[in-house]
Amino acid sequence: MASSDVMLNLNEKALRLLQDDAGKIEKLIAIQMENLATRKCPLYEEVLDTQMYGFSRAVDFAVRAGLVEEAEGKHLISQLERNLALLYEALAQKAELEA
Repeated sequence: MASSDVMLNLNEKALRLLQDDAGKIEKLIAIQMENLATRKCPLYEEVLDTQMYGFSRAVDFAVRAGLVEEAEGKHLISQLERNLALLYEALAQKAELEA
């Protein structure tokens, strides 16, 4: 296998792994959206924050190692951040309705 084939395989594998990780975080967000538990659940917020931080560090590593294009890494992170923002907006709206 040529070195360009090896690099392409590594790039594809790195992107798949990051997409899988992003999918897991998406599931956490989706579960929270379904339940719309109170926003001030420190444990849940900490888990999401930790997951987001870890994911951003993994993306940063993959970009710096040349395994993922910077634009693709930024897209993965921004998509998760948008979904997390939607979660917090929905929770805030629920809290306003209950107040």
